Amino acid sequence: MDFLAGMKLFVRVAETGGFSAVARQAATTQPTVSRTVAALETHLGVRLLNRSSRAVTLTEDGRAFYARATAALEAIAEAEASVGRRHGQPSGLLRLGTPVAFGRLHVAPRLPAFLAQYQDVEIDLSMTDAFVDLVGGGLDMVVRVGTLEDPSLIARRIGTTRRVTVASAEYLARRGVPMVPADLSGHDCIVYTRLATGNRWHFGGTGGSVSVDVRGRFRADNSEAVREAVIAGAGIAVIPVWMFTDEIVTGRVRIVLDSFEPSALPIHAVYPSRRQVPAKVRAMIDYLAAGFAASPLLSGV
Repeated sequence: MDFLAGMKLFVRVAETGGFSAVARQAATTQPTVSRTVAALETHLGVRLLNRSSRAVTLTEDGRAFYARATAALEAIAEAEASVGRRHGQPSGLLRLGTPVAFGRLHVAPRLPAFLAQYQDVEIDLSMTDAFVDLVGGGLDMVVRVGTLEDPSLIARRIGTTRRVTVASAEYLARRGVPMVPADLSGHDCIVYTRLATGNRWHFGGTGGSVSVDVRGRFRADNSEAVREAVIAGAGIAVIPVWMFTDEIVTGRVRIVLDSFEPSALPIHAVYPSRRQVPAKVRAMIDYLAAGFAASPLLSGV
């Protein structure tokens, strides 16, 4: 058997908890992954995984081998990167995750120039507003907008998202224009449910920071839906300013409470480990950081 290939597949199965996800990532079949791991177990003379119809879990021997296998794979990657024509050069497949709207507007359009600059890199872009487990999802890095709640994450700040309070002109004509944050208690507010602060909105102003609890009949777990609801007149929302372009210019959507700007959100590049960060990951982080720094929408200026 190919011991190294078997070890790599075993590590991915241990991290994802199943064979099917690994098969998709490796562009092969679930039976092939299962047979490869079984051959590895036969080679070692131990059972590494407990298999059931619901889940795949590590045995005691499996946990011990997983720890050694991950260390070995990191050492191999480090050795490969230290010699040869690709010494220190970004190369290989980069699995990158982003939120949907942010990825569509500010990451995907920048990727062709990155690929032109780094000819040996391929990109697999995954976009979702759901929380993504980097290891379980097989991602090399993700871009996250908002405060990071998990202190164990390895992250570098690469930008800042300015936010505004907005509503459609039609909604404001019908319900009136809020003058101070406290006025929001009398309005339908559109809540983005993935925001760490939930329905508690935070604002800054000349008198200092202020927080208000808001209510509304429309909630959504992605910013694209919030944007469309604002345009359709469903209520008032706090949302990144880059979500709107022509709608604000034409007056279809208006910024309100402009003396009380919502708290800005950090943009981070998040990756699994400080140890042996691949050159392709370092290159992408530096590339996005430079691009965001040059954008008034993403640099916080």
